[in-house]
Formats: sequence, structure tokens, C-alpha cells
Amino acid sequence: MSTIFRGLPSESYTDNDFWIKEGEKVFSDNWMFVGFAHELKSVGDAVTLNIANQPILILKNNNNEIVAFHNVCSHRCLKLVDQNKNLGKYISCPYHAWLYDLNGNLIRAPHFGGTNNHTPKGFKNENNGLKSIRIKIWNDWIFINLNNNALPFEKYAAPLIKQLKDFNLKKIKQVATLDFGKVYTNWKFLIENFIEPYHVQFVHKTTTSQPLKDHYTLVDGRCYGSAVDLKNENTSADSLAVSSKYLSLFPNFIIGTYYPGQIGVHLNLPIEPGITHQKRIIYTTEGNNLTKSQIKGVKDLWWKVHKEDHEICERLQLGRSSPVSKKGGLLSPHWENSVRAFQQIMIKSLSKTKKIKKKVKNDR
Repeated sequence: MSTIFRGLPSESYTDNDFWIKEGEKVFSDNWMFVGFAHELKSVGDAVTLNIANQPILILKNNNNEIVAFHNVCSHRCLKLVDQNKNLGKYISCPYHAWLYDLNGNLIRAPHFGGTNNHTPKGFKNENNGLKSIRIKIWNDWIFINLNNNALPFEKYAAPLIKQLKDFNLKKIKQVATLDFGKVYTNWKFLIENFIEPYHVQFVHKTTTSQPLKDHYTLVDGRCYGSAVDLKNENTSADSLAVSSKYLSLFPNFIIGTYYPGQIGVHLNLPIEPGITHQKRIIYTTEGNNLTKSQIKGVKDLWWKVHKEDHEICERLQLGRSSPVSKKGGLLSPHWENSVRAFQQIMIKSLSKTKKIKKKVKNDR
């Protein structure tokens, strides 16, 4: 007999105290997906972002390596870089002109010990560089682990890597970018919506012909999602009538594979409890090319599909303002066990907080 579970309570999506604890544990203990390597094309290219309310700097150094630092000057803790740009050869603090190279080493602390005294007694440049962050570049995707508590990436991501074993990810080619900007919903709603197939034939009835009966769910540790196997494939570039997998790696990495040779990766960056920045990159796999008109068709299609999902997720966020949703909604034991798996990992990640654990453990 199937068991009906409740989902996470409303505070998990709306409460600022929960958001702070989420940052301290979920965003810090795990490998957080933060960007795309292909967007850092040249030495000095830099991307700034906030993860767990911490300013982060990701850049390409002189060795053409992508590295990550806390975006904070060692002097007075000023946020060093305030926008995405090319830094040139150095990172310069606008406050007192402290200068760092692209490996985070402090090069100059002008007049720090007095006029023309740049290195006062007891001060060493080599001890006062930028603080680095653990980083992993997996194919085109940038992950960071803020507190060094996560397993080695290959072990951490092993279930997802296994699911993607039939794809040569080293040969994928980026063909299109869809930047949706701010979506007014909690980041978890975007993950949960992606990994369950229950909504597809209702929300996407005008943009897909993947019947619910052909779908099934996938759950393997930190990897969970759904898939659809179709006997009759429509392989035109602007169709969703193809066999597909919709997978996520905890907490925020999302990848979709679409027969015969297309991959979509979503970057969902949490900004506030009710705001997430979303971007999607579309790739083709080895031996599968798209014409300009086909790329336009794919972009137009996915823009429509995402906008359908965004409307639903924003209404999910609004629904959590009601007192009747305080204890969370219900989860289908068949179609939403992938959502349940995601939420169970959330609970485990926050398990040191007894108050939160008690509130989310409310199975029916």
C-alpha cells in the first residue's frame, strides 16, 4: 500500500531564518552549481555572485584555469569586484589600492605602514592574499564547495555520472543561451518542478506531446528526476516529442537530455527566499548539429516551456502565503517520489537544526 507524504512546510520556501540556515548548511556543505566555464573566455574574465549571502568571485587566471575566491579584500573586507567584467592582469581594491594577481596573491599594499612604507613590521604579503574557495570544473559546469565538507566531486556526483554514461560530455557544443533573469519563486520550486513528470501533460499541453503514461521517475542518492521513453520519436529540432531524461544533482544542478543529441543545463542561483536567477544553456552532442533556423526554433520552444514553468512556480510561491499551506502540500507516491527524495536530502542537510527537522517530518 502506498504512503502519502506531505511536502516541506511553507517556511522552507518563505522564511528568512530558514533561508539563512539553508545557506549555512545546504549551500555550504555541498557542491553548489554556480556557472558555465565557456562564459569565462579570456584571462582576467570574472563573474561575481552571492552564495549563502557570501560575495564570491570566479575568474580565469594567467594559466587559463578557472579559480574561485571570497570576493573580499584582505585589508578592510571590502567587496572587491562589483560586476562581471575583465579584470585585466590584476584585481585592484578601489578603497586603498591593494593589488592582487589573478591567483589571489597580494602584490601591493601601498603605504600600509606609513608614507612609502608598504610592508610594516610583522606584515607579509604572502600571508594576506585572497581566500580561495574549493572549485571543480566538470565539463562546462562550475561547482564550488564553500566549507570543504563535501566529498570529492567524482564520488559526490557518481549517481548522475552513471545516468549520463551514454553521452560523451567532453564533446558537447554550446549553441544557445536563454537568460531568464529573476524568477519570483524559491529555488527549490524550480528544482521540484523539473524532476517530477506529473505536471507535464497539464502545464505543457501546447508545447509537448510526451504522455504521462510514458514517464517514470528516477531516484539514486543525490541524483533524482524523471524520464520518458517514446516508441515514435519526432526528432525535429522544435519538438518535445522525444525520449528524454530530466535529472538533478543536489542541491541545484539540473540537466536534461533529449534524443537524439541535445542537452539542456539550468543554472538556478538562489537570490532571496522568493527570488531565483535562472539561465539555461543548450548544447548539442557529438555528431549532432543544428542549423541557425533550428537553433532559433529550439530557443523559441524552450523559452515557452520555461515561461509555462515559471508561471506555475511563482504561483506555488504565492500559495505558500496561505495558512492552509503551512504544513506543506501532498506528494504523489508514484509521480513525486523524486521530489520526496530531494526533500529528504534537504531535511538531512538541516538535521542539526532540531526545530526545522521536527517541522518537516510530518508524513501522513
